Amino acid sequence: MSDFDTVPVNDVPADAVILDVREGYEWVAGHAEDAVHIPLDQLPARLDELDPDQDVYVICRTGGRSFRAAQWLTGQGYTAINVAGGMDQWLESGKPLVSDNGLKPLIL
Repeated sequence: MSDFDTVPVNDVPADAVILDVREGYEWVAGHAEDAVHIPLDQLPARLDELDPDQDVYVICRTGGRSFRAAQWLTGQGYTAINVAGGMDQWLESGKPLVSDNGLKPLIL
């Protein structure tokens, strides 16, 4: 049992703050537009980049890292929501993707 919510990709609001906790190479290949990128292992050192007064929808590739990140963020007093299925489900749902490498976005 967790003390944070898990929602499907289609329940992420259009104006949500999305925190992508995947590694840099995954982010460069494809991510949600306007998402914030903080790899899971950098989250404690970069916590001040997040607004504690905003809900944060946490995403990774399939949901494991985002679950751990949401759990940790909740322990720090943030309202974190885990996005079920991660970027794999984001892609399957037809949500828009962008890349930082000039290539067609893809999920690694």
